[in-house]
Amino acid sequence: MPHTLSVYRWELRKLVAQKRTYLGLAAATIAPTIFVVALALQNGAPSDVPFGQYVRDTGLAAPLVLLTFGSIWLFPLIASLVAGDIVAAEDGNGTLKTILTRSVTRGQLFAAKVGAAITYALLALVAMAAVSITEATIAWGFNPITSLSGTTVSAWRGLLLVIASLGVYALPLFAITTIGVLLSTVTRNSAGAVVGALMIALLMQLIGILPGVGAIKPYLLTTQFDAWHGFLRTPIDWAPIIRGGWVSAVYAAVALASSYLVFLRRDVAGG
Repeated sequence: MPHTLSVYRWELRKLVAQKRTYLGLAAATIAPTIFVVALALQNGAPSDVPFGQYVRDTGLAAPLVLLTFGSIWLFPLIASLVAGDIVAAEDGNGTLKTILTRSVTRGQLFAAKVGAAITYALLALVAMAAVSITEATIAWGFNPITSLSGTTVSAWRGLLLVIASLGVYALPLFAITTIGVLLSTVTRNSAGAVVGALMIALLMQLIGILPGVGAIKPYLLTTQFDAWHGFLRTPIDWAPIIRGGWVSAVYAAVALASSYLVFLRRDVAGG
């Protein structure tokens, strides 16, 4: 019987062969380029978002600004592109039966598919950060950054904090990925799952800006996209970071458990 890691590598190879894989990665790398070029050609700055006023002071500010913009639709869409398709495509093509007859258990296949979808989302996030830091540093230099508390943070410590922020940002992104996997498993429709996962993310953002929802806003999944702000305060504010971790974990656990139960009961022989 193949090892789960072997099945995971197999799933990654299948992702590499799909056009939509490159569509999401292209968006993750082109967006920061457009952002940096636009700032270089004009005088304005996105001063209404965290670190927007510092984008021309240091190359470390650009990825942080893009984290805010990306949480609105870009990264939920990128994560959904693969997660929403990863089960539904093979289910629709009738290839799950063939895969499961190759001494691969349903548990192994499910874990490999989830792992591949999460890896893709992480790769897109890292690509955005690497491109934006590189291009913004070329444009404005690798300089100290001003924290949200108004203190000056050295460039190298700032870089470490940016990396830590990416790690916290990845948690709700992974949770949205698992929601995409759930919809992919339940609906058996790739387009519906991709759109559905994106719409759920947008709906939670809409709920978050409605009046009178202050009590539930801290527990919305999309609110956790701001948890990284805690790393950029002096001293570090661990409260939003910890909450972002466990809230994202709860959403992901519910989605994964539900999709796994559906996947285990899926009648692949009968379609």
